[in-house]
Amino acid sequence: MQNKKSAGVWLDQTQAFIAINHDGREVSDFHLVDSVTAVIQQGNSNENTGNNAEITNRHKFFKNILEKLTNTDELFLTGTGTIQEEFKSYLLETAPFKNTKVTLGTSQQMSEEQVLEEVKKHFGS
Repeated sequence: MQNKKSAGVWLDQTQAFIAINHDGREVSDFHLVDSVTAVIQQGNSNENTGNNAEITNRHKFFKNILEKLTNTDELFLTGTGTIQEEFKSYLLETAPFKNTKVTLGTSQQMSEEQVLEEVKKHFGS
């Protein structure tokens, strides 16, 4: 078992599964924490309003994920498309996470259990 406070996140546009090896303070075995679901807004009156709502909702989604990652030293991000790259940029612009070591990966849709196994494999646990 490693001594670093590590976490792994699989995410797509609508959902994130999170596995961590700490409770914010102490390191233990990797375990799943609550998943995070994004708010998808439908039916805006114009394109500008729709774009602003999408950006706001994306930032809320990212912020909800960050709440689960408090005190993480090392993070493995994987998922579909480029959402993990967007999340990495958001994360590194957030003061408590500026020095977090982030590794990116890509993967198809995964169950929570598959995410847990992938994170364990990535960190050699």
